[in-house]
Amino acid sequence: MSILFVGVSDSCYIMSDMVSNRISVRLPQALIERLRKRSQSTGATESEMVREALAGYLGRSAKQKSAYELAADSGIIGTVRDAPEDLSTSRRHLNGFGKDK
Repeated sequence: MSILFVGVSDSCYIMSDMVSNRISVRLPQALIERLRKRSQSTGATESEMVREALAGYLGRSAKQKSAYELAADSGIIGTVRDAPEDLSTSRRHLNGFGKDK
């Protein structure tokens, strides 16, 4: 059974720093109940949780940088002196990796 979901967060929200558009989504009752319980336990609004879930599902936006890109930009990559350039490609540095000592 599908129903139209309109939560409390839709009737009293504050979104001062983002331009938003409203969409309607039909959700099964069991999913609505799970969302409400999680919202109550975390203190996040239902709308915040849906936005976060969608962002995670759809992946990072083009504006966001990966952890590697952030590290490279900050200059921390390559700061250890006399270290091999890339340990992941050197079999010598991987010998015994993951084995009990």
